Amino acid sequence: MKKYENYKDSGIKWIGEIPEHWKVMKMKFVANLKSGSNITSEQINDNGKYPVYGGNGLRGYYHKYTNDGDSVLIGRQGALCGNIKFVSDKFWASEHAVVVYLFEKNHWVWFGKLLEVMNLNQYSQSAAQPGLSVNEIVNLSIPVPILEEQSQIANYLDHKCTQIDELISKKLSLIELLKEERTAVINQAVTKGIDPSVPMQNSGIEWIGETPAHWEVKKLKYILNTTKGFAFKAEMFKDEGIPIIKASDIKNKSVRENVTHYLDESNAHKFKSVKLFEGDILISTVGSTPDVINSAVGQIGRVPLELNGAFLNQNTVRLEISDFSKITGDYLFFLIQNDNYRRYLDLHAHGTANQASLKLVDILRFDAVIPTLDEQVEIVDFIRREENRIVTLGKKINKEITLMKEYKTTLISEVVTGKVDVRDEIIN
Repeated sequence: MKKYENYKDSGIKWIGEIPEHWKVMKMKFVANLKSGSNITSEQINDNGKYPVYGGNGLRGYYHKYTNDGDSVLIGRQGALCGNIKFVSDKFWASEHAVVVYLFEKNHWVWFGKLLEVMNLNQYSQSAAQPGLSVNEIVNLSIPVPILEEQSQIANYLDHKCTQIDELISKKLSLIELLKEERTAVINQAVTKGIDPSVPMQNSGIEWIGETPAHWEVKKLKYILNTTKGFAFKAEMFKDEGIPIIKASDIKNKSVRENVTHYLDESNAHKFKSVKLFEGDILISTVGSTPDVINSAVGQIGRVPLELNGAFLNQNTVRLEISDFSKITGDYLFFLIQNDNYRRYLDLHAHGTANQASLKLVDILRFDAVIPTLDEQVEIVDFIRREENRIVTLGKKINKEITLMKEYKTTLISEVVTGKVDVRDEIIN
């Protein structure tokens, strides 16, 4: 893209030069920034007519509104303070959001895009709850083109950003398809095997159907034991020492390494029964909602090397193989990842409106199909090869998404600061 013919120093350190015919103005002469109106969490619900926006975006809905029309909102408080949101029609802006009221002869999309590149979060005041200083922001100097040029910039960026967002959306859809492919690979391998030529027979289990004729059907209770986590008291938690793994640390088929609770090493000898080792398989038994898919309940993971020697907290269970002649740890971990087991746990999760739990008897009552040990090794190797292929593809796509987002950010910055001239760009 071409540049403007003539430039001048803007006097704004992070921008440098701007087109010669642009003005430099303090923000308070371009727009009025006002905090939204108070609203309680009890007033916000999912059944209201109008969206309610707070410091971090959409909070819910309410039957009244404070604003109507095209608006730019700035998050005033919260972890995402300084974030920019474009909203239209009727909405309620809470006290944690700042509403931009542009003076005449200024375009709302142009102004919102300019705010995006200003990184307003840097002006948040240090506190337990980060918050923006509106008085500081309105006194910042900004580059201001004439209204006609603002409109040209807004139209161009709206068009280009929409194109980029659509490409990113397609890439994200591919990521979801890869996740589905991984799940399908595991489901097929642990219920049908990887050799399509072997004789099949009806397993007698409705949700499985046919399985290799020589595979066994066994309830998990005949090949597994369990150890429940210990209910450590709150006063026992320390900021350093031996890691304690909680139910919330188990997610996405892994155990996070940066745990938040520790046990003093002097007490370690008292809890040997819940000491964990690398490769141990864990499952959470209590969660926030009564379904496995959207809850912490029924999450599984394996203890990584970094957490070898950690202790297991309450609401979690270690699955222990009792018959090594029937199953390996690696195969077991893939077996309990298959969709049928996930649905089984969902069916047997006992819950209320805000909590769900699993009983040990239900965890172990599941009917599993078990191949020979040699086949288990082959199946595990096959799944891992497929996982590596899928992960490699996923990394490639994620890198492309990152580059697209970086390009979008750079494009917006160069256009709203006048580094490139888009006045004659044709929008198809």
